[in-house]
Amino acid sequence: MTDQLASERLAALGLELPAVAKPLAAYVPALAVGNQVWTSGQLPVREGKLIASGKLGGEVTPEQGVACAQQCALNAIAAAASIAGGIDKIKRIVKLVVFVASDPSFTAQPAVANGASELMGAVFGEAGAHVRSAFGVAVLPLDAPVELELIVEV
Repeated sequence: MTDQLASERLAALGLELPAVAKPLAAYVPALAVGNQVWTSGQLPVREGKLIASGKLGGEVTPEQGVACAQQCALNAIAAAASIAGGIDKIKRIVKLVVFVASDPSFTAQPAVANGASELMGAVFGEAGAHVRSAFGVAVLPLDAPVELELIVEV
């Protein structure tokens, strides 16, 4: 498996990259800076709609939060790949920043963020190991439960 391309691993997981999400305001989905690509915040949007809304510890279960983090990760990979020249041009996942809209009593933001981190490992193998921050926040755009930023090396 170590010799597999990221595109092959993604297909083996039964996943495909979605179309790059259109920005909600005055920014671009991703930008190359030197040998890195940085993404804007990606929401858990699939086929143009949020897959869940609300706060973790409220309307959104931890399992739904993990699924949202995975969708955010797929959307971020798609945005990065669109600048890199394809998913197989991504050499390493450098950093994830995960924002989790949380009820004040919810403290499992790292567990929600693991949905994205584990997906990076499954798709990129050893090159998917990354540094990460996970934050609990009061609210996210469109009442999304999770938002994710990604930095990759190309």
